[in-house]
Amino acid sequence: QVQLVESGGGLVQPGGSLRLSCTTSGVIFSFNTMSWYRQDPGKQRELVASITSGGSTNYADSVKGRFTISRDNTKNTVYLQMNSLKPEDTAVYYCYTYVRVHGVGYWGRGTQVTVSS
Repeated sequence: QVQLVESGGGLVQPGGSLRLSCTTSGVIFSFNTMSWYRQDPGKQRELVASITSGGSTNYADSVKGRFTISRDNTKNTVYLQMNSLKPEDTAVYYCYTYVRVHGVGYWGRGTQVTVSS
């Protein structure tokens, strides 16, 4: 059974930082591209950042230079370091991976990030 569990969300002031974590089980973590998405109520879920098995990264333009995605294959965990947070970063952040041998993608339940003074 594939599981993705996010943690690290919370309330932070503008300009602050948070680090999200997503720990996986039931997959060969090191083989998979891992992604972070976010969704604000009333808006579409959008890709924030992704990291391949080889460590190549991709970011949404809105977070470039502020967010950093990384992975620790020994801990089956992907991270999202978020700096210089803005109110528009407020959303539920989801971890996602596509498992090719299963032919499906898996989502975590999400963690709320709220940026407000």
